[in-house]
Amino acid sequence: MSEDKVGTYKFVAEPFHCDFSGKLTMSVLGNHLLNCAGFHAADRGFGIASLNENHYTWVLSRLAIELEDMPRQYEDFSIQTWVENVYRLFTDRNFALLDKEGKAIGYARSVWAMISIETRKPADLLTLHEGKITEYICDKECPISKPGRIKVTEKTPLSEYHTKYSDIDINGHVNSIKYIEHILDLFPLEFFKEKQIKRFEMAYVAESYYGDTLSFYREEVGENEYDIEVKKNGTDVVVRSKVIFI
Repeated sequence: MSEDKVGTYKFVAEPFHCDFSGKLTMSVLGNHLLNCAGFHAADRGFGIASLNENHYTWVLSRLAIELEDMPRQYEDFSIQTWVENVYRLFTDRNFALLDKEGKAIGYARSVWAMISIETRKPADLLTLHEGKITEYICDKECPISKPGRIKVTEKTPLSEYHTKYSDIDINGHVNSIKYIEHILDLFPLEFFKEKQIKRFEMAYVAESYYGDTLSFYREEVGENEYDIEVKKNGTDVVVRSKVIFI
């Protein structure tokens, strides 16, 4: 395994990035993961800025995070990221969350597509820079399972939310991290006082925009295990999620 294929990025758990327990929030961790993916891709010639020049961009399709612990406020921590596989339309990117001692306290798996900004259709990754992205495929271990299929049968929404200014990102649609916040808000504060998140999955199906009404359907599918589906304007599924507590 070449170290050049693995990017390592250092952070500090700022107090305003932590929840009432003094630990980093899942949404901030998710944001850091996406930033690290961007840094790693840019350093190797296939970042957002260079893609945008040719009217392409990266979009996140799936994300699975599994945790043993979270950094506490003011603690140093780091995130490693690497490319596991490259297919014609998707690439698998993995992450390791390391504590201040360099010990792995969590891992994440993600699936990305490159799409045309104009048509929103997937592009062929194997033609990107003459397929040079494949040179960064790495065999570093990521000992968590890949994101699975999530099917929600609940027909009555638990909550509804009208998207606002703060939900919208540079691409003009609801930021992928905002869905994480809205999904975790489906659980009461007492829940997080008694439990911690062991695994969190997101599957992004479609985009939603400013002014859309998001309906959240939650279903308990096992002990401390919940599947969530988010629809926009009462019809189209935009996101599915799984949350497992311990």
